[in-house]
Parts: sequence; C-alpha cells; structure tokens
Amino acid sequence: MDDLLSEKEQIDQMRAWWSEYGNYVIGGVVAGALILFGINYYQSSKLNAQLEASALFETLAEHVVDGKLDDAESVAAEIETAYANTIYASQSKLAMARLYMDKNRDQDAADELNELLALSGAEQVKDIARLRLARIYLYQDKAQEVIDLLQGQDNEAFAGRYAEVRGDAYAALGQVAEAETEYQAALTDPMSSQTIDRALLQWKILDLPEAEEPAVEEPAVEAEAVVEPEAATDDDTEAAE
Repeated sequence: MDDLLSEKEQIDQMRAWWSEYGNYVIGGVVAGALILFGINYYQSSKLNAQLEASALFETLAEHVVDGKLDDAESVAAEIETAYANTIYASQSKLAMARLYMDKNRDQDAADELNELLALSGAEQVKDIARLRLARIYLYQDKAQEVIDLLQGQDNEAFAGRYAEVRGDAYAALGQVAEAETEYQAALTDPMSSQTIDRALLQWKILDLPEAEEPAVEEPAVEAEAVVEPEAATDDDTEAAE
C-alpha cells in the first residue's frame, strides 16, 4: 500500500511539474526545431547560390573561349549583381580581362583588373590580377605604373614573376642596374623555377645595355703665372749702348 501511495505521489508530482513547466519545454523544442530548420535552410540556400553562380561562370567561360564579347559582358554583369561576394565575381573579372585583351581593348582589361583589386577579399586571385595588370601597363608603355603597382608586394609564390616584370619596367625606364638586379632576383628565386623562362631571363640580362659609369671630373690644373717683362728704362738703354 505504501508503495502504491509513493507511486501516486510521484505521478502527482510529475503532473504538477508538467503543468508548471510543460509550456517551456514545448517552447524550447519548437525553438530548437526552428533554429535547426533555419540553419539547414541557410546552408541549402547558400549551396544553391554557389551552384547557380558556378553555372553562370561556366557559361561565361564558354563565351570567353568562343570570343562572344556581348554575351560574356551580359553574363559577367549578372554575376557581379547577384553574386558580388563570391569567388565567381572576381574570377569573372579575370576572364573578362582576358577577353578584352583578345579583342585589343587593353584599357577595358586594365579597368576590369583594377576593379578586381578594389574588391574586398578575393585575395586568392589578386596576385594573379596584379601580375596581369602589370603586363598590360608594360604593353601600354606605363613602366612607372608597373613599379608603383608591384611596390611592397611580398607574396613568396609570386616573388620571381614580380621581379621579372619589375626588371622589364626598369629596363624600359633605362635604369639598367635596377633591371639587372630584378632579373637576377627572379633567376635565384627558388619558388619560381617552374613558373619563369630562365633562358629568356638570361637573354634579357645579356641584352641590357652597358651601365654608364659616372663621369669623373678631372682636377683643374692651375695655369702657371706668366711673368711680363719689365719695360726698359732710359738708363738700361744707355748702359747697353
């Protein structure tokens, strides 16, 4: 009998507890389910957006390969508008820069790359964009812009290629010593053994003009004083006679 009363008391206690806290328990379960649903929905939406952006970029790449400028510009604009914060936005600018160069529109290519460099993030492609932009500047005879663009860039993976392009810029500016220094740095960079043409670099070094040595001023030679003969006096004339 005591056991039955004890069980009854336990049931009554459980009922009392549920009556007081049951709504909180139900609310917590519902909230947890909503949070889980929200997370899954966000991840699903993000995945769908990436898939859509990837499909658009594949279409853009096909237009670039086929040289279809108008179609490529249309798709690139859509990517920039709808997926501005994805890697596909920066990749599309690289692709458009290549297509513009194929169409001999070097300034449009430079504009695309400058816009890419101004984007937040996208660090994984900015070094590539910077290198391509530097080569466009060389093509445009803007050697000083190359120096300014690559100043202070210390990515080890690109050090050799940057050094070679800086060497080209210094050579174009007639700064032979600086050009040779950059070329030698590119040759000795251990990270660039597979990314640069070493034979071409050596030819560039050999093709550099001889550095002009600074002119040495000869010390001024003091002219010897010329002694003017004294005018003969009347007494000297008489003595000579």
